[in-house]
Amino acid sequence: MALVDTAFDPHAATSIARPHAFARWGILFLLAIGVMIAFSDRASTGSALAYGPFVAHFKLSSVDRGWVNSVFFWSYGLMQMGTGWLVDRYGVKWPYAIIFLLWCAAMAAIGLVGSIGALLMMRLIVGAAEAVVMPASYRWIRHNFAEGQSGTAVGIFTMGNKFGPAIGALAAPWLITNYGWQAMFLVTGAIGLVWVAAWVAVVPNDLPSGEARVVMRRGASTVTFGSILTSPVVWGAMIINFCYGYFTFFCMQWMPDYLHNQRHLSLKGSGLYTFFSFAGIALVAVAAGWAADKLIQRGGDPVVVRKSFVIAGFLGACTVLLGVHAQSLSTALFWNIFSLSFLGLTTANSLALCRLTLIPKQAVGIVTGVQQVATSLAGGVAGALTGWLLQISNNNYDLPMLVIFVFLLIGAASTLILLQRKWAPRVPGEAQEAISADA
Repeated sequence: MALVDTAFDPHAATSIARPHAFARWGILFLLAIGVMIAFSDRASTGSALAYGPFVAHFKLSSVDRGWVNSVFFWSYGLMQMGTGWLVDRYGVKWPYAIIFLLWCAAMAAIGLVGSIGALLMMRLIVGAAEAVVMPASYRWIRHNFAEGQSGTAVGIFTMGNKFGPAIGALAAPWLITNYGWQAMFLVTGAIGLVWVAAWVAVVPNDLPSGEARVVMRRGASTVTFGSILTSPVVWGAMIINFCYGYFTFFCMQWMPDYLHNQRHLSLKGSGLYTFFSFAGIALVAVAAGWAADKLIQRGGDPVVVRKSFVIAGFLGACTVLLGVHAQSLSTALFWNIFSLSFLGLTTANSLALCRLTLIPKQAVGIVTGVQQVATSLAGGVAGALTGWLLQISNNNYDLPMLVIFVFLLIGAASTLILLQRKWAPRVPGEAQEAISADA
């Protein structure tokens, strides 16, 4: 059990167990590993969909491959608000552990099914179970890190959801070519079980009991669902999440296919360069989150500082168009890696701003769930729309890349216009400025 101290939460009006500083950072790394395992599936499934025997086994067309990618996100999106509601009222440890066990089982089962119907069903279950990861993780971070640490904390956490696809893109082709696609899914599920065991062993139990549970539920109810849905900040965050997510999910789902079939790299080579792209965005995200934290600690306004990083990241990522129009392979690979890596300026600062800085502490789970609906929609649209665009353009990636460019511009504009403190969800009776204060 991790060492804990007792902190007073004025929103909940009760004492809560809180890990000591060293343990907090250790649990943060465990959260990063959890999301890394979960997100590795997105690139590993993309590698499987670029693998001839897998496609032949399920008799998949380009549109079918798009649906296999996108169906995951429909259940993932539908369950976001439910899991957010759950962790706001019952804590993070046990809801996360129990639901992630289901994820492990469904992932392993993909290696055992034999029909496209069963494949789609398992992808639906994987999506529904994975929905707990983000609301649980951001609620835990919000309750354990101050504003001046949140960019770094979120940056470290998001290394997991970037290195997950990176490692999946690198490891999946190796597992597929050496042991078969079935083994790749079985191994992923087994690794998830190891993580669940570690999570249960080391994370303090934050499930309140008796009167404390009543107080926690009351605190979670002070920010109404209506105030969340009428907040321009929440809607702005959803637009930003969609625009950011569309590009990153495109890279998870379709970059191996783009590099393999249009740029003629081997399956292993396409996985390697996909790894470099996601490793780049992960490292830049940590650096950008840390840099923003330092500026804030020196007196910078958290909203202004983080918005500046977010806008710069969206605009820099627009260089993706230079890659698709490049004549040489080396130039195309450079811009592919550069554009996704530059988006790392957006990653941690957007999430810290939209899910922590501008959001009341007691509503982080449900607000994260609401925002994740847009992220899920981005994944579903990126999968299905790209498959359709490829079909009508004879498998040419120029049009899909142009769509990415447009969404990146929309993301930058939405950040500038909609992310303002005065439009954040409010707790009745509290000053608006208190929203970003540390409890």
